[in-house]
Amino acid sequence: MTPINISAQPRHDWTLQEVEALFALPFMELVFEAARVHRAWFDPSEMQLSQLLSVKTGGCAENCGYCSQSAHFKTGLKAEKLMEPAVVIAKAKAARDGGAQRFCMGAAWRELKDRDLPKLAQMIGGVKALGMETCATLGMLTAEQAKQLKDAGLDYYNHNLDTGPDYYKDVVTTRTYQERLDTLAYVRDAGMSTCCGGIVGMGETRRDRAGLLHQLATLPAHPDSLPINGLVPISGTPLGDQILAEGEKAIDSIEFVRTIAVARIVCPKAMVRLSAGREGMNRELQALCFLAGANSIFVGGKLLTTPLPDMDDDSRLFHDLDLKPMVMVKAEVAAPEAVPAE
Repeated sequence: MTPINISAQPRHDWTLQEVEALFALPFMELVFEAARVHRAWFDPSEMQLSQLLSVKTGGCAENCGYCSQSAHFKTGLKAEKLMEPAVVIAKAKAARDGGAQRFCMGAAWRELKDRDLPKLAQMIGGVKALGMETCATLGMLTAEQAKQLKDAGLDYYNHNLDTGPDYYKDVVTTRTYQERLDTLAYVRDAGMSTCCGGIVGMGETRRDRAGLLHQLATLPAHPDSLPINGLVPISGTPLGDQILAEGEKAIDSIEFVRTIAVARIVCPKAMVRLSAGREGMNRELQALCFLAGANSIFVGGKLLTTPLPDMDDDSRLFHDLDLKPMVMVKAEVAAPEAVPAE
């Protein structure tokens, strides 16, 4: 087996073989190591709470095989126009009053159009004025658009890689992997934080999941937020129909926890977010994910077009697991001592 240097100090020199070796560790050892790395940077009893609103739904020109919002597939989802800033800001206020700390705005676009920037700037500025962290996912950006979003007050930009580079062509063909990496570079260069992860359970292999995490771990800067989505099979989408036809779970629960644990180890300072698919997870699986290093969740109704657990369910889960909302600190945390490998 490939020797693995497991440390709480961020590394950018991970090899794909090392990441695969992490996946291959005995489950109990892997979760233990991930929990130790997690504790070096975070209070394990704290959870970041975010809420996501689809500010422009449907009609996307991309052909992502998992997505109900693609104009290429017949999923029954009606395309809508960009919401008005006042409506978005009101929903952000309700999210804040409900306990959300970060508000994410998502638009079903292949790329951002300059004509939409003024309205988006109003949204971002209004949400920022509420005292919340701001995040947006608007498709591909140019360097100048990234700068304008930063100037408007955007803290985080989400742009997922979706999967590893070898499996990518089986998921989407209307956007290249390099185009995704280019957008992330523009976001970093503009001084915004990156939110970048992927989706598991799309028919990929473990090596593909390792490939995704290897790509994230070798970026010039690790993602500040790293969402791990479990595929929610949607009828009418190629990947959704494939999973539904097979009549099986999109991904084994233990394998999903392994993915969370490896993400925590290779990107130790990231907020590892348990994202889409959480509504279908039982309490025990969610608790295992938190133990393995997940420390961020979406709350409040829907994740774009897929459901999330009821807030009362989350409140009960937090109570029973002795979890509390994360204390959001702006200052940089001092680097901890390295966690020695066993």
